[in-house]
Amino acid sequence: MVAVQRHRGPDECGVFLDDCVALGHARLSIIDHAGGKQPMHSGDEAHWIVYNGEIFNYIELRDELRKLGYRFVTGSDTEVALHGYREWGAECLTRFNGQFALGIWNRNEKSLFLARDRMGIRPLHWHRMGEKIVFASEIKGIFAHPAVKRELDYGALDQTFTFWTTLPGRTAFKGVFEVKPGHFLKIQDGKPTEQCYWSTPFTAKSSFRDAHPDALAEQASELLQDAVRIRLRADVTVGSYLSGGLDSSGVSSIIKNRFNAKLKTYGIGFEDSAFDESEFQRTMLVSLGADHAQITATNKLIADHFLETIWHTEKPLLRTAPVPLLLLSRHVHEDGIKVVLTGEGADEIFGGYNIFREALVRRFWARNPASTARPLLLKRLYPHIFKDESARKAMPAFFRQGMSDFGNPLFSHLVRWNTTQRIRMFLSSEVKSQLDSSNCIQDVASYLPGDFSNLPTLSKAQWLESQIFLSNYLLSSQGDRVAMANSLEIRLPYLDYRIIEFMAGVPNVWKILGLNEKYLLKKALGGFVPRSIANRNKHPYRAPIAKSLLVAGVPYADLLEESTLAKCELFDVNKVKRLFEMGRRDENVSETNEMAIAGIVSTMIMHDLFIEGLRFEQDWRLDWNVAFDLRNADSKRR
Repeated sequence: MVAVQRHRGPDECGVFLDDCVALGHARLSIIDHAGGKQPMHSGDEAHWIVYNGEIFNYIELRDELRKLGYRFVTGSDTEVALHGYREWGAECLTRFNGQFALGIWNRNEKSLFLARDRMGIRPLHWHRMGEKIVFASEIKGIFAHPAVKRELDYGALDQTFTFWTTLPGRTAFKGVFEVKPGHFLKIQDGKPTEQCYWSTPFTAKSSFRDAHPDALAEQASELLQDAVRIRLRADVTVGSYLSGGLDSSGVSSIIKNRFNAKLKTYGIGFEDSAFDESEFQRTMLVSLGADHAQITATNKLIADHFLETIWHTEKPLLRTAPVPLLLLSRHVHEDGIKVVLTGEGADEIFGGYNIFREALVRRFWARNPASTARPLLLKRLYPHIFKDESARKAMPAFFRQGMSDFGNPLFSHLVRWNTTQRIRMFLSSEVKSQLDSSNCIQDVASYLPGDFSNLPTLSKAQWLESQIFLSNYLLSSQGDRVAMANSLEIRLPYLDYRIIEFMAGVPNVWKILGLNEKYLLKKALGGFVPRSIANRNKHPYRAPIAKSLLVAGVPYADLLEESTLAKCELFDVNKVKRLFEMGRRDENVSETNEMAIAGIVSTMIMHDLFIEGLRFEQDWRLDWNVAFDLRNADSKRR
């Protein structure tokens, strides 16, 4: 077994044991126990753990384990995780309320146990080399082993250019896998076995909770406040992100009014007013009275730090939105804050995305396809479309796509996926020839749980968004990766599994009432946020793409030259050239073409960083001389 992590913070450690190796920057390694900088073990040294993350209910679990006879020599949740596994085995994961990735080596039975939290907030990757396993928080840690080949997975690229990310368990690289959210992997006798211990719940309409919305809102509020409370458990000052939207405003207000009157909040502003929410941050601050700091993400800053962002996300991006969050986390770290609470997850759980409302409108429209009034409801979702005459005229045909196929379990997302998939046109003929003949959208069917087709439209849409987009993009590229790049830990109260399970049983009408999104959450936060914040039009978090990535003097300019594109053989050079020219002329670039620009630029950077290895090579290449055969418990350092 080999556990490795690189490039995660200032406290590098490396310890070699006869059965376990932990190398890295305090991600999948333990540095907070009395024994010093080495992986934690049980008293008899039969179990060793490498661990990253937090178990927020560790205090309660520690008391329970003490009653069962376990002795604790530290005050850490790491020791709780270790003893919890010794007592309950894999069932311990159902008791943990947290965000974590862990590896436990059982020396007696010669088995390795790898596990990831329910929603996949913390990353955990693995690679098999015969009967040897390499695992790490980051893929670059796995690539540090000289026996691991570095190859892009064209099928994964196809998925990214469709779903904005890969499907669960897959990465951008051949042979490198991710432990799926809510899953564990047990490796014994060199054979890995994967098992699901928790999945995003869903409820049939007939089983929805029968309660008044006021009572449901009160229960949701109590759960959210407790989720915030346990996520404030830390031996350092905890701050909060504040965007000016309902979700982060609600979390910040709960902290300020219930737990910490001296709260520090942090937000992002943009030089481009189309992306800026500073006005709403100021509105919330009048009510909140917190100590607030804001960074301004200029187009140049986004361009200058896009390459660095790809280094941390380790996957192609169709958005530049992770870059300002990288910059914000750096500012927060420099301000002396190591932990922040954020508002991610509320849209998925409480019903906040336009794609949910869009599915409901299209389903309503499908009952009377000839109606001219019903499609006008889309104006509530996309008012900018109706301001552009040509776009307004094209709108009915666009949203009518697949409308009659409302029985399709993927109905809610097909318009988005089919639109994004047009980016495939920029792939080279060589890449296209190696892709499977089947459409990757069809692959989603293998992930669907039983009876999924019988769920209400909104329930299906929420499940798809949570399983694909949330864990693999938002919690990764816009979450953990860019935060931990600056040694900042983010905590997400809305993704407390108790809230998720509760909301799964709430009637959909109380999630989206008419077209009023997050209706129940607004009621639950009624005493915490001003009406102007609760009732404001939704403003999706985005950042400029073409205006940032294609400007002169970017650090990756050489990667966009025709000769480099041709040598790489990933994209159709002529089509890319025309696309870039369009973007540089500052024409009215469509959203799909904007995403294509980000996808192409980020993929070229990916190839350069991880396949060619020409940049930052010395930052992550390790002098490996260790590898452990899982069949041989007596393997020693060579």
